[in-house]
Amino acid sequence: MISLRDAPRLEARSRGRDNHFNLIRMCAASGVLISHAYPIALGPEAVQPLFLLLGKTLGTVCVYVFFAISGFFIAKSFDRGHSHTRFLEARALRLFPALITVLVLTVVFAGLFLTTAPAGVYWADVPGYLIRNLTLVSLDYDLPGVFETVPYGPPINGSLWTLFYEVVCYGGVFLAGLLGLLRKPRLFALAFCLVVMACVVTPHLPVHGKLVALAKLALPFAIGTALYVWRVHVPMHWSLALGLVVLAVLAHGSPVAEVLFVLALSYGVLWLGLAQMPSLLAYNRLGDYSYGIYIYAFPLQQLAASMGAVTPLSNMAVAFPLTLICAVLSWHLVEKPALRLVRPSQPVDAALKKVNS
Repeated sequence: MISLRDAPRLEARSRGRDNHFNLIRMCAASGVLISHAYPIALGPEAVQPLFLLLGKTLGTVCVYVFFAISGFFIAKSFDRGHSHTRFLEARALRLFPALITVLVLTVVFAGLFLTTAPAGVYWADVPGYLIRNLTLVSLDYDLPGVFETVPYGPPINGSLWTLFYEVVCYGGVFLAGLLGLLRKPRLFALAFCLVVMACVVTPHLPVHGKLVALAKLALPFAIGTALYVWRVHVPMHWSLALGLVVLAVLAHGSPVAEVLFVLALSYGVLWLGLAQMPSLLAYNRLGDYSYGIYIYAFPLQQLAASMGAVTPLSNMAVAFPLTLICAVLSWHLVEKPALRLVRPSQPVDAALKKVNS
């Protein structure tokens, strides 16, 4: 058995295109759907099972997984690319075409079949809804007369809130790349420590809620980025993953509990995604449906609740198949064609050849 000292480094394991991150992201997106089924079916005050154990919902853990993976691969994308413009282009094409599509489909479907408001009132609110949700900074969750009687209340797509923080984190990598930090591990270490300190302290300060949310999500993203920067030194071994989990459990309730939890989760996800499990690689032939699952699940779960699926299990059972269909169509008809628009000479993303961002 290979010891920790002799274990392959992250750099060696992350070469090539054979990995399990499409599957992991799909599981994470499905986990968000499962987590949301509780408040959507039972109301905002519903207590989720995992929260009783960890003090975090399954949805929170799954979002951390997304951000950790994204931190690693977005840093890799910038570092390996030859054009800053193409890096930004790739990020925009991965995010916005599918977002525009789900927003347009939402307002059309809700306007035709769901709203109880007068047509003039409803459609007058639509331009503002679209613009605010496309800019991501100040989201508009409601449309007149839509989902006003369901247990959770009128928010149509509560999952979109994380996209703003994802873009901010992209900006952080872009800035770090421009400053050369991604290729200077020692200098990056200083910046990383400052970011981690800010992430730990900010939730305890009287600051705007957006800064608190950014601190929580920037932590796994920063750790994912750090693992990329220090990839030549990071061993990939099950014992290290297990050791970090043990440390996180022992630190529960301490000031460093959150950092150790996110570190254990981030390393564990990368170790699992790069593990040598050839039988699981067949999943990559399907495509990357995780983003579609993420952006379509919430409105479809609200729709399911409006149709009477007001227990968590029934909400999952009704919404998941509909969400999966939308995600598959989104990938093949919107996301994959959009990624083809990334110029072929652009190795920044390799998004279509290796959808890992």
